[in-house]
Amino acid sequence: MSAVASVERDLRAAVAADVVAPSSSYLTDMTEARGLHGRADAVALPRTAEEVGQVVAWCYERGVAIVPRGGGTGYAGGSVPLDGGVVLSLERLDHVRSFDPLLWRMEVEAGLRTAEVRRVAREGGLLFAPDPGAAEQSQIGGNIATNAGGPHAYKYGVTGAWVLGLEVVVPPGDLVRFGGPVRKDVAGYDLKHLLVGSEGTLGVITSAWLRLTPAPEAAWPVVGFFDGVRAGAAAIERVVGSGLPAAALEYLDSETMRYAGPTFPGEVPAGAFAVLAEADGSHDEAARVRAELLEVLGEDALALYAPEAPQEIAAVWRWRDGLALVVDAQRGGKASEDIAVPLDRLGEAIEASLEAGKRVGIPAASWGHAGDGNLHTTFLLAGDDERELALAPQLSEALFDIALRLGGTISGEHGVGFVKRNWLERQLGPRAFELHTAIKRAFDPVNLLNPGKKA
Repeated sequence: MSAVASVERDLRAAVAADVVAPSSSYLTDMTEARGLHGRADAVALPRTAEEVGQVVAWCYERGVAIVPRGGGTGYAGGSVPLDGGVVLSLERLDHVRSFDPLLWRMEVEAGLRTAEVRRVAREGGLLFAPDPGAAEQSQIGGNIATNAGGPHAYKYGVTGAWVLGLEVVVPPGDLVRFGGPVRKDVAGYDLKHLLVGSEGTLGVITSAWLRLTPAPEAAWPVVGFFDGVRAGAAAIERVVGSGLPAAALEYLDSETMRYAGPTFPGEVPAGAFAVLAEADGSHDEAARVRAELLEVLGEDALALYAPEAPQEIAAVWRWRDGLALVVDAQRGGKASEDIAVPLDRLGEAIEASLEAGKRVGIPAASWGHAGDGNLHTTFLLAGDDERELALAPQLSEALFDIALRLGGTISGEHGVGFVKRNWLERQLGPRAFELHTAIKRAFDPVNLLNPGKKA
């Protein structure tokens, strides 16, 4: 019997969780288009945190790698098993353990889909603000493990800002809790936030206490169109500098608008760079912020679009949510990363990233979370051209280089995973990287949790 079959057979006999042969759906994530496809010996499908602990303990005792997996929507290869081992899928841990709307909190299991977390909060008149892409597929445990962001992170913060406590299985299979249903806790080191963004390399998140906030009464988008990158970047800086509490502050360069402009629910000036902001809060507060956004963006805008009807407002965000699919479909392939830079270097970073494509003859489009300095520059590759597809790693590395040269980071919200692991030491520097690695060893001394990722 092969070693692969032996792992599957022996694990199935030893644990209560279901164990199945690995299928292709558990071996890839959104990096599949760039050729990243993994290999595993088995897939474990636990239903409880205790079953997760059994799987981790069995693997740790036998030296078998463990790759935690959420919805598989990542862009850095974080949930792809690189060289065998057990994929530990959290999809069946999908319960709301408690919901306390009067206390503005809930406890949910790691496999609950992000859109469902938001729906439960909304039905209680509350808001769980993090809104990363693919919310219908992504799971809250994966969002916490990557510290995912989204358009509304500008005002409300990334996922980690909403985590009160975590239940985690750590090597060699122990179930522990960091934090809990409390608003303040400074006892001991902040181990909770070590797990946030750890990408499954320190422990397996099984549930989380999340804080909530009252849902805003009103939310109105305002879109300004500008003559080029520099004018658009200056408008973004004006919004930030004015102190306006915009809920979201996005940008879309002229190439992005060339592809996506025809489906925008309003008129778009030819060749314009777009800035999308949102005003929210009580009705009066949202109205005030909306008026001030119109004033600040209108100083040198080519045009403004500020819908008020609910269906028109919804159409703007449907358009924004579908943006990546529209751009990605243009040539059938892409290379895209999520670098972030200081806000005052945003315009420079956009221009440099587009120039990186021009140097090798590849068209590019850039959009992202402007208020956070977070770029999602995308190089449009011909899906049937091997020469162009082979340029993907080079183009990604050009973006990483731009980010570090401008004092930024190789990842604003997607994580490091496998794709960016060789750049982490360059960003952190030798001593900081040494401390980073020491934390990994303290949690996972024999490197079985998601090996080859993050650290």
